Amino acid sequence: MEPLFSIITITYNAESTVERTLESVDSQSFTDYEHLIVDGASSDNTLQIISRHKNLRRTLISEPDKGIYDAMNKGLSNTSGRYLIFLNAGDKFHAPDTLATIAKAIENNELPGIVYGQTDIVDNDGHRLGPRHLTAPQNLTLKSFSQGMLVCHQAFIALRRITGKYNLKYRFSADFDWCVQCLQHSRKNIGLHDTVLIDYLNEGATTRNRFRSLVERFKIMCFYYGLLPTAARHIAFAARALKRKL
Repeated sequence: MEPLFSIITITYNAESTVERTLESVDSQSFTDYEHLIVDGASSDNTLQIISRHKNLRRTLISEPDKGIYDAMNKGLSNTSGRYLIFLNAGDKFHAPDTLATIAKAIENNELPGIVYGQTDIVDNDGHRLGPRHLTAPQNLTLKSFSQGMLVCHQAFIALRRITGKYNLKYRFSADFDWCVQCLQHSRKNIGLHDTVLIDYLNEGATTRNRFRSLVERFKIMCFYYGLLPTAARHIAFAARALKRKL
């Protein structure tokens, strides 16, 4: 019988951050899930740390890959849950009842395509830095992502049957493209607007390669929403960023 959730965690030399992710999953009060870790053949103590955290719902794949999105595609191919949650090394569920909260929203809304919520940002030690600067909207639609990635990938829980593979031509923003594709196929999106679902590690691959990520994201937005509207919005984004900095 398929579990309600497939939690997919991507790791590579993550000995300093993976433990809090494992503890977060293991502490969940709701247990109708499977947890797949896709590791890129780590050479540090990541695998030893994972082996210490025994969980009958957890499976480990460790082998070389072509990057984070290739690893995510492996996760999609090796799990069977009804809903997908990507929770990478260093990220964690905000509270022990987070899965229970998401499951209740699904039960009360007859299999929505997407359930989403808010995100807090944490540092490398897991300490809260503050809320994500983009706030998940009251009503999430396909047009919402023309304003940027308003919902963090980890707080974007998608019904498996509406999802596809990550496009590997994007090295840093394939998650943005993937979320837009999910929105294209979702009939109903349920927002947990007052609920923080995820504590997100600030120093991810996208953060370290921010400029290249933004260039890719611009191209994706042009593809889905048009060049001129996207260019106009980016002028507004720049003004907003300058105002925030001042």
